[in-house]
Amino acid sequence: MVKARPIVLGVLLSLSTVTPAIAQDDSKAARPLVLDRVVARWRTVEQESRGSGHLIFARELAFEARLEAMALGDGPTDKLADRHIRAALARHVTESLLEELPLDRAPLPTEIADRAAKARKALETRVGGVERLEKAREKERMTVDEVDALLRRTARASLYLDRMVAPLLDPTDIELREMHAAGKTPYSGERFVDVVDKLRRLVLSQRMTAAVDEFWQNARSRIVITWVTKKQQ
Repeated sequence: MVKARPIVLGVLLSLSTVTPAIAQDDSKAARPLVLDRVVARWRTVEQESRGSGHLIFARELAFEARLEAMALGDGPTDKLADRHIRAALARHVTESLLEELPLDRAPLPTEIADRAAKARKALETRVGGVERLEKAREKERMTVDEVDALLRRTARASLYLDRMVAPLLDPTDIELREMHAAGKTPYSGERFVDVVDKLRRLVLSQRMTAAVDEFWQNARSRIVITWVTKKQQ
């Protein structure tokens, strides 16, 4: 059962305000710069030890929460709300769980790379464009490599969903044409040939989000989440 405890936003966002400067008083030893810290740990109920499980770091979760906020129309640097962090936590844990589940055939590196590239395009569409994504990355001081790792996690999760749970996440041209003709997309006022790629990314992102949400609802009773309390200075 998921242990729900309220998250204090200041705890998660504190790292966003950390500057790269060290102590300016030359009479004192320079304090080490804290680049990141663990805010939570998750495990399945099958893992009995409290010390076992997967770590979740503050910068990564704050960045993922910004993605959730931007998907709802907020700006890349707007203040985060509890609902954004809860959604980010659910997606983080679900994708992390999915990427570890066994497949009937191990994916090739080229498959992961191809899906990661699609995941990036879908994410850009979901959050409102490349510039907004980049601003969020800079806000939380995420490196390009860290974002790439996140996308590879999404790629491996989508591969499991596509093969084992919800086949055909990627829409066919016929499906896209029917959606476009029915006026059910933001691009229905434009020519199909001009928007097919954007439409495909949009639908793929929506289907992936729905599949992840459904998997989370089914698996949450098997997940234990423990929040790490920040030590008092």
